[in-house]
Amino acid sequence: MIGFMANETPPKTPITLLINGLHSKSGGGVTYLNNILPLFGQAAGVDVHLCIHADQKDLLIVDVPGVTVHELSFPTGFWKLLWREQVDVPRLARRIGAAVTFSPANYGPLLASNTVILLRNALNVGLVERRPAKIAYWILLYVATGLSLLFSKRAITVSDYARTSASGGIFKSRIAIVPHGVDARFTADESNVEREDFLLAVSDLYVQKNFSRLLAAVAVLRDTHPNIRLKIAGRALDDEYHAALLRDVERLGLTDHVEFLGHVAPDDLLDLYRRCGVFVFPSLVETFGNSLVEAMACGAPVAASNTAAMPEVAG
Repeated sequence: MIGFMANETPPKTPITLLINGLHSKSGGGVTYLNNILPLFGQAAGVDVHLCIHADQKDLLIVDVPGVTVHELSFPTGFWKLLWREQVDVPRLARRIGAAVTFSPANYGPLLASNTVILLRNALNVGLVERRPAKIAYWILLYVATGLSLLFSKRAITVSDYARTSASGGIFKSRIAIVPHGVDARFTADESNVEREDFLLAVSDLYVQKNFSRLLAAVAVLRDTHPNIRLKIAGRALDDEYHAALLRDVERLGLTDHVEFLGHVAPDDLLDLYRRCGVFVFPSLVETFGNSLVEAMACGAPVAASNTAAMPEVAG
């Protein structure tokens, strides 16, 4: 993206890159930014700046050598964020003389020069939603993505599925596919410790993750596997959906079989990946699936849905 190969000579005057991190607040967005910032900071010939909201300091690793952090402080809220992004980020880009403004999200500031966006969110989530407010949100996201694509210089996406679903084949020539990598800590356990008999799912709780169907499957399997256990690691960011899952657990009689772990730190996730009997990934809409790749890197047996980007990622 930005940077120079070992056999290339960096420019005498560094290229100023502004990374708009305002939308990196959970899940894959946080993981992505935390992993690329050190790489950008080490890149020769690039002066890296990061723009975040003050509330994100505890979510992101911002003390990165080679990266200058700019904190914006304004009242939080969905509409306020969209508005301030369109005003404050281009203003900051002009002030620091940014040659490129990179937004690792489906949308970014329309009036900043040489913008690059990352088509990371799966827009087809709107097709599996049934709640009017959520459907309206995904329609808005689709429109914002289209506008950002129209105004951007280039776009990056993490899978062919993401490119097709986000653009519908339009602007295909300006969209590059750059798949996610995996944190080096996620490796198989060389000691060959015997795996335990629990199922593991890792994702923040959203409707497209298809956990309701996973719970129904666990209820069926309980008839032949009475000791079956499912651990779900991920934050309950959709309170309404989380409440529905808790009702499903009670209705299906799975109280002693399902455990919601909430947010789990990466080192603890590594332990879970290495110990689980099977890693399950039932998502209906996914542009990549970070946890799927992490589980495979740790040698976990995987059962994944055969839709969206999963055939690309898992083979």
